[in-house]
Amino acid sequence: MTKLRLSATELVAAHVFDGATVAVGGFGLSGNPTDLIHALRDSGAKDLTIVSNNMGVDGKGLGLLIENKQVTKVVSSYVGENKLFAEEFLSGALEVEFAPQGTLAERMRAGGAGIAGFFTKTGVGTPVAEGKQMQVFDGEEFVLERGIVADLSLVKAHRGDAEGNLVYRHTARNFNPLVATCGRVTIAEVEVYEGETYIDPDIVVTPGIFVQHVVLATPRVKDIEQRTVRPRPEGKA
Repeated sequence: MTKLRLSATELVAAHVFDGATVAVGGFGLSGNPTDLIHALRDSGAKDLTIVSNNMGVDGKGLGLLIENKQVTKVVSSYVGENKLFAEEFLSGALEVEFAPQGTLAERMRAGGAGIAGFFTKTGVGTPVAEGKQMQVFDGEEFVLERGIVADLSLVKAHRGDAEGNLVYRHTARNFNPLVATCGRVTIAEVEVYEGETYIDPDIVVTPGIFVQHVVLATPRVKDIEQRTVRPRPEGKA
């Protein structure tokens, strides 16, 4: 038995539907499941709610879904790198639910752990808390945040095996482990497939019980959101 599947396009099309909530790993363009995002775009599914730290940049990453008019709502912590995302939000064409970055991470972790909600001080006294239940603990006010359970989760990992166990690489790990746990169906895009050799349990980050399907990533040059380099010292070629 193996969870490896050959076609990301066919796999995503089989599990997404109009109006679905889709959680997607990545931070900017780092750790994006690029093949799966392309497959989601090609599925043509509409009225999607996307849960992700941000929406990539114009023309890349999750920005492709906004350009293709597939997204109705975004649950996110940041909009700054995608001009079209910002324009759609400011014009009212796109509903955006802002969540502080740590709160967003915990909402996905909670959803994956079967926790319906939790109280936090983050956001109290700001628009983030408007319309939400408040509670006082030890004389301090906290706001109730609901756990997130997605219909479909799309994640990027460096290594995966036949059981769906995953290991991530450096900062590409970011939100991916949390996204992997909160989906009713989770598809992992991996750069290295270990097959039935299996990953050493001591280094597994996401256990395969959370992952239903694995696809092998297309080799590609990784996009860099903002290239920052130090000035070249004088006299050095």
